[in-house]
Amino acid sequence: MMKYFHRQVQLWGEDTQRALQTKRIAIVGSGGLGSSLAFALGASGIGEIHMIDFDEVSHHNIHRQIAFKAGDEGKNKALINAQIIEQRCPFVKAIAHECNFDAWTKKNVEVDLIIDATDNLPTRGDINTYAKEVNLPWVYGSVESFHGQVCFIDASSFNDAFKIITKTPAGIAAPIVMHIASLQANLALRFLAGLPIKKDMLYYLFFNEDGELVTQKFGLPKS
Repeated sequence: MMKYFHRQVQLWGEDTQRALQTKRIAIVGSGGLGSSLAFALGASGIGEIHMIDFDEVSHHNIHRQIAFKAGDEGKNKALINAQIIEQRCPFVKAIAHECNFDAWTKKNVEVDLIIDATDNLPTRGDINTYAKEVNLPWVYGSVESFHGQVCFIDASSFNDAFKIITKTPAGIAAPIVMHIASLQANLALRFLAGLPIKKDMLYYLFFNEDGELVTQKFGLPKS
């Protein structure tokens, strides 16, 4: 196993790599963000990854959802991602849950961290409510157009900081999806590896009219 994870072991040592094998995470949503998260975290040595999504691949998904290819239309997204994770890394167990988040919570699966890869505010509100009930941190991420947001939510509350509305998202550029998922994955992996992270800090990233990448930071109040 240590040979497979050689470059990570150089970063944090064998003990931390072994500790990752005891960790369990849930990724809620297996589309754009979820696909990229599955690639970023699926080969990192986390012991158990739960992919949650009731939806099936559609033709218009494929350009920004890197786990899927032409011919996958009609297949469940979580199932494909779980299969890819295990194909790429034999040291990780991936479980597909072909259901929505509410149905998953009723399975009473124990995890160390929840990662949001959804595309709507109401489900993120449900994630926040559940996380508070079971005393779990979670990583929020959202993308739209050429901008995105990321936050490791611990003591703060998404439901207090955001207005929960039903909203049809605008268009999305594929690279920003991968960029935001990468930031989410880095926060998650640092947390699981026991490395310092800044909690309850919202990072807002966008390209301005001149094409400059701008990052803004906002501290979220404790709930």
